[in-house]
Amino acid sequence: MDLDTGIFVFEILGVIAFAFSGAILAIRKCMDLLGVIVLAVTTAVGGGIIRDVILGINPPMAFTSPEQTAIACLVSVVIFCAVAYCQKKGIDSLFHKLDLYMTIFDAVGLAAFTVTGVSVAHGNSDGYNLFLYIFVGTLTGVGGGVLRDVMAGVMPSIFVRHVYALASVLGAAVCSLLWHVNSALAMVLGAGVVVLIRALAIHYHWKLPRIKNPDKVGIK
Repeated sequence: MDLDTGIFVFEILGVIAFAFSGAILAIRKCMDLLGVIVLAVTTAVGGGIIRDVILGINPPMAFTSPEQTAIACLVSVVIFCAVAYCQKKGIDSLFHKLDLYMTIFDAVGLAAFTVTGVSVAHGNSDGYNLFLYIFVGTLTGVGGGVLRDVMAGVMPSIFVRHVYALASVLGAAVCSLLWHVNSALAMVLGAGVVVLIRALAIHYHWKLPRIKNPDKVGIK
């Protein structure tokens, strides 16, 4: 698999995965069909738009190659229709493990966009800049999810979910460090690190330190 094919595959996986998570959150928030589509598209392409703005790619790729937006729209409509059909028929078995589905798709989307972010950063920078690659990769991975959560009125996942942004940082670091060894392998391993860390964090309930009950020390 050559690099361009690998990037395309990861981008499509990321779009489908994040569109799914965006659509499901919109449905949970009782948004109408347009709201479901908008939130799904924002989740799917939002991180890429932020990435392109930082790298000076103008206009962002989402506007010059609308295939990703079209795929996100299609996924959101399919999810909306599937939920509406199940609701009408009284079928609840299809979505009884919805949290599990969302977790899986979200991890896949995070991994896919993290490594594609690293790839685009490599292709649009002069010289070697490890910090830039990791920063852009992480921002591409988490950016769409942050926009999704803010638009839906919930606390962004990167601040509360089990080792979420950190998984993206580590995956981006692995991908960046191995890039000049073999770029395609670097993307696969980087994505694998993200998924593995997210899976372990969920299974073992890993959490970063936080202050509980700050009001007890006078912080209100």
